[in-house]
Amino acid sequence: MSGPLAGIRIVELAGLGPVPFAVNMLANMGAEVVRISRPPANPAALTGWSPFLGTEVYADLKNPDDVAKVLELVDGADVFLEGMRPGVTERLGLGPNVCVDRNSRLIYGRMTGWGQEGPMSKMAGHDINYISLTGILHSIGPKEFPVPPMSFIGDYGGGSLFLIVGILTALFERTTTGQGQVIDAAVVDGASVLMQPFLEMSNGGAFSTERESNSLDGGAPYYRVYECKDGKFVAVGAMEPQFYSAFTKTLGLDETTLLDRDDKTNWLALREQFAAIFLTDDRDSWTARFEGIDACVTPVLTHLEAPDHPHMKARNSITRHDGELKAAPAPRLSAHPFDVDAQRVGSRSTLNEVVRQWK
Repeated sequence: MSGPLAGIRIVELAGLGPVPFAVNMLANMGAEVVRISRPPANPAALTGWSPFLGTEVYADLKNPDDVAKVLELVDGADVFLEGMRPGVTERLGLGPNVCVDRNSRLIYGRMTGWGQEGPMSKMAGHDINYISLTGILHSIGPKEFPVPPMSFIGDYGGGSLFLIVGILTALFERTTTGQGQVIDAAVVDGASVLMQPFLEMSNGGAFSTERESNSLDGGAPYYRVYECKDGKFVAVGAMEPQFYSAFTKTLGLDETTLLDRDDKTNWLALREQFAAIFLTDDRDSWTARFEGIDACVTPVLTHLEAPDHPHMKARNSITRHDGELKAAPAPRLSAHPFDVDAQRVGSRSTLNEVVRQWK
């Protein structure tokens, strides 16, 4: 596959969460990926299809012969990625000391929830646990209780994307130093960085620990989700004065008669006023009413509805292939246009065959 990362070889130890997500993004940019997976319990049940853009091989990492073959792949790799608890790859004989000693140009990426060091580094956890320590989970949801934002902020935002930044940064530095390095990517670290703008707001007294009391958490009447008559929702982001004016006008209101939106004591009353209006019509009717108006009002779509929205369809952001939904690679690079109709599928091979090809 061509792309800006063509020629970059990645060995991935198969796992869940941030690492495979990061690998798919790198593969979409042209990197050649070999995923090392456990041998299946029932080889006869294999379909021959692999759900990622790379080559999947099976290896028993408790078998010294298979570990030796994986190390042969490491010799020709640019990047090695693993998402196991600290110390596991060392016990398997695939730790950074072994791998980087064999290949000094290797970028060895380690992805965990808690990080390689710290009191909780070897404890189990999931996305909800990692973001619970950063202040993020506490900040999301209604006033009554926090709501986990699926895995977007922790595993993928704070994990995968920061792992990718580390990999690309290390690859770039290698062009001048000729040396690889070890990346310690932790969800708690990346998620904490994502929290930085709100920490700065808090430092200035502009962000409260009380949910639904801030300008960006649903507290402000002009930045909130409203329910419509049909039980569906619209998203309102009319923060700036000109957008707010267009918003209230389209609702049929005279802004000069409304309570002052800059006074937080008026927020509840304004939310209730706007909520009552949105309940008078269904979502699609409101969407049509705000069409072409810079009021920052959009429909809240399900993932099944998203591909059919005119803007999403025009950009092919999410497409359907053989009944399956797929997101297009992002960001888009002018030198490497993406063919939306291309079928992006992986393959399976044997460890011996890939070792032979990489020599």
